[in-house]
Amino acid sequence: MTLQQWLFSYRGRLGRRDFWIWQALWLVLMIALFSLAGVGWLDTQMAAFMVVCLLWPTSATVVKRLHDRNRRGYWALLLVVAWMLLAGNWSMLDGTLQWLLGRLLPTVIFLITMLELGVFTGTQGANRYGTAAKPVLFLPEKSAHQ
Repeated sequence: MTLQQWLFSYRGRLGRRDFWIWQALWLVLMIALFSLAGVGWLDTQMAAFMVVCLLWPTSATVVKRLHDRNRRGYWALLLVVAWMLLAGNWSMLDGTLQWLLGRLLPTVIFLITMLELGVFTGTQGANRYGTAAKPVLFLPEKSAHQ
């Protein structure tokens, strides 16, 4: 799999190793963006724009990882639901319901998703999304003519 397919295509399957590599890279980029914005070296709007730009490669890696588990990419929308629940204003509800909807449910969704994507192995052999996941080629292969 090429870098372009890894980060920008929703087709195919992605193994755990390449999923975790993107997660680590994403975390480093987020820390850098928020750190630079926090000390005023990067405009807040520019940092927000960069975060939005990272949504495509993040969603592409998540969808391909779901495909490796023989799941539809639409399952990734559960992460959007979890973020919305986490960001919601639940102050109109009593304390227990606030905690349940605003903290517990998003945490459970995130944990189950991370187990599904990052811990469990993909289906063996081909599935409805293609052949077994191939590793990402981070460096170009040397051609036979060199």
